[in-house]
Amino acid sequence: MFLATLPAFGIDREALTFTRYDLDARIEPGQQRLGVRGHITLRNDSNTPQTIAVLQISSTLDWRSIRCEEKQLQFVSQPYTSDVDHTGSLSEAIVTLPRELKQKESIEIEIGYEGTIPLDATRLTRIKTPEAKARNSDWDQIATSFAAVRGVGYVAWYPIAVEAANFSQGSSVFDAVARWKAREAGAEMKVALGVLGESPAEPPVVACNGESGMNVAEVGAQLSSIQCSYAPLGINVPAFVVAPYATVTRSATKFFFFPTHKEQAEGYEAAADQVLPLITDWFGEPKGKANVFELPDSGSAPFETGGMTFMPMTNPDRGLARITLAHGITHAAFSSSRPWASEGIAHFMQALEREQMAGRKAALDYMGLHRAAFLAAEQAVAGSKAGDGPAPQPLISTFDESYYRSKAMYVWWMLRDLVGEPALRKAIRKYRADEDNNPRYVETLVEAEAKADLSSFFEDWVYQDKGLPDFRVESAFPRKTDKGSYLVTVTIVNGGMAGAVVPFTVSFDGGEIEQRIEVRGKAKAITRVEVAGPPHQVVLNDGSVPESDLTNDTFTISSQ
Repeated sequence: MFLATLPAFGIDREALTFTRYDLDARIEPGQQRLGVRGHITLRNDSNTPQTIAVLQISSTLDWRSIRCEEKQLQFVSQPYTSDVDHTGSLSEAIVTLPRELKQKESIEIEIGYEGTIPLDATRLTRIKTPEAKARNSDWDQIATSFAAVRGVGYVAWYPIAVEAANFSQGSSVFDAVARWKAREAGAEMKVALGVLGESPAEPPVVACNGESGMNVAEVGAQLSSIQCSYAPLGINVPAFVVAPYATVTRSATKFFFFPTHKEQAEGYEAAADQVLPLITDWFGEPKGKANVFELPDSGSAPFETGGMTFMPMTNPDRGLARITLAHGITHAAFSSSRPWASEGIAHFMQALEREQMAGRKAALDYMGLHRAAFLAAEQAVAGSKAGDGPAPQPLISTFDESYYRSKAMYVWWMLRDLVGEPALRKAIRKYRADEDNNPRYVETLVEAEAKADLSSFFEDWVYQDKGLPDFRVESAFPRKTDKGSYLVTVTIVNGGMAGAVVPFTVSFDGGEIEQRIEVRGKAKAITRVEVAGPPHQVVLNDGSVPESDLTNDTFTISSQ
């Protein structure tokens, strides 16, 4: 039994953790439809007994049945505004449980829902994102010629439960998704994914990501299904794709492309071949393959999750293709259950690929595009009082994508600058996911190869979230020496809590000289630099160290 609407104030939507999904999903591309039946297991992780469960799916899907112990449960169905779904809204079921669920108790619920998943970018267009750009970002859909759907944070095609989040409210959407991933990190999700409809002349490829890399099948009759095991949910976004692809396999990649785009796909194959030497230098030969699926719109934003890379293949920008492929091929060569290692290293390799293509400055410019992703979050944490505002996000434990992808990329880059590429490469090659049972495992590997104490670096950047440094030159005093050169005494202050080794450049008549100096959090450091001619300027940070403020990194030296 269910009612149309009912206020639900005071409900703790995140009291229950979804620990298991066992779902049977049927896709009807010709009707844009998705129908799901199955079971979910919920555990009460709150501090109080619970009599209500909240289940949310995309607003274009409708709840049909919610049962427990062979009895239909009473539930209230209502729309719930939230940008964790591409439509900007969820179809929420507020379910009365058959009994009080005590702390740490679990309950299994039988569910059924169905509806359509059309292309919908409402959550972006209502914050004034141009229509074309919004659709290129939220490209998820089930359609006759192409179906590809990503999970929470894009489309709630499986049940979730999160508090409302909106893109107009700072980082609330990313925070909500991060909380969800943290809660579900140990959950098990198994989905039997099938396709319904008339058998087409060209059987489509059906694929999903999973713990063993990826599952792929071809529909050859009226109905075909594949088994999808999505794990770990803390890193992977459960996704699936159905499309009439042709395929070609390379040494480290398998491309799924539309048959009319064979020539363009061959260009992407060549791009993959250009990326592979960098990956093998760092990790050795990939253990699996990066599976690359073509998106139909040339402007669509690439996306990677759990062994699947989605990207357009008609975009002529081969440089962008190489950077995107570097991410997927890295995952085929290196794996970790820790998001900051798995995703951080994959993004780091993208920056290295950019460096290989166009030099260090181009790589730092590319990394700079990612800085904004976590800068706002860090500023919000720094500006909040204890218990009032977002919590710090240590890399070692965060499930916030802006941290474990973008900030972690910077951390791996800084490590390379600190210990040198050969030492870091050797440490990463010795990494074994099954041995990473201690938070300090990576530090131990790197320190052993670098023969250096890196505890302060890891403390500031990995084990704690101390925010970002804020460097500025307090003073720069030049003194002419007896041999005609100039000795410049430079004092650098760090107003942030996190310390770092920061590069700086002193320019002078006839050239410039670059040095590096460590400045701990809330401290200052002094160094002397000898230059051949009268000095003019000190410029801090070439962009390799993320700062909270980059506007105060230039200091003009007064003429004497």
